[in-house]
Amino acid sequence: MSTSIRTLLVDDEPLARGLVRELLADFPQMTITGECQNGTEALAALQTGAYDVVFLDVQMPDLDGVQVLQRLRATGQPLPLVVFVTAYDQYAVAAFALHAVDYLLKPIDPDRFAECVRRVQQQLAQQHSHPALAADVAALLRAWPLPPSTAPTPPAEYQDRFVVKLPERQFFVPATDVFYLEATGSGILLHTARAAHPVRAALGQLAERLDPAHFLRIHRSYIINTNHIVEFKAWAHGEYLFRMANGQHVTSSRSYNAVIQQFLKRFA
Repeated sequence: MSTSIRTLLVDDEPLARGLVRELLADFPQMTITGECQNGTEALAALQTGAYDVVFLDVQMPDLDGVQVLQRLRATGQPLPLVVFVTAYDQYAVAAFALHAVDYLLKPIDPDRFAECVRRVQQQLAQQHSHPALAADVAALLRAWPLPPSTAPTPPAEYQDRFVVKLPERQFFVPATDVFYLEATGSGILLHTARAAHPVRAALGQLAERLDPAHFLRIHRSYIINTNHIVEFKAWAHGEYLFRMANGQHVTSSRSYNAVIQQFLKRFA
């Protein structure tokens, strides 16, 4: 086996990929040779067979992580080692029971990540066992508790506040006070009636923790609080323009139209 482990990072959140990249920096043998921001890109990359291990996000807007592997398996392409990464924990039991390579929960604990890397290195050091490993991952896909088109059950408790950490102080912002969340290069901004508060987090992680009865993701960079929508209208190229109670306008992307239209059906 080569001393370099060819690693692919797949997550629709740049910040989430960045956090995994930072953690991998402590393991020189793990060479990041590719990054993908959605399932379609990941499927194309994995079909090249150019990777030894993939850190694969479960929740993505086009193809989720499970669908990527199911389609890859359908092509007959050998599966690389797979580490699932998600904020949901209900799939972990099935993953570990079937001896999947590993399963990391967001936010990722550094010690737990180091344990995962050691497991990957041990698996790859025994290349003769790779066919058995692929069979285990295939079994995991067959036993996956949800069909590909069904969204996972959200957590029983939703995040009801955010912690804003500033050099001089820290304070809470209630989720009900947030008009919308905006992804930035270094984290997110919580837009309220009077200010925009920076929080270091990935928008995708927060999307899984916020109550879907009140928060709607309309863009890879925006989640809006539906309680603070003043008006909306169809916009250019099939998008929607939302005006929030603080006077700001937020534009959706077409890839989220199905979710938006499902939300709007509540009021039809």
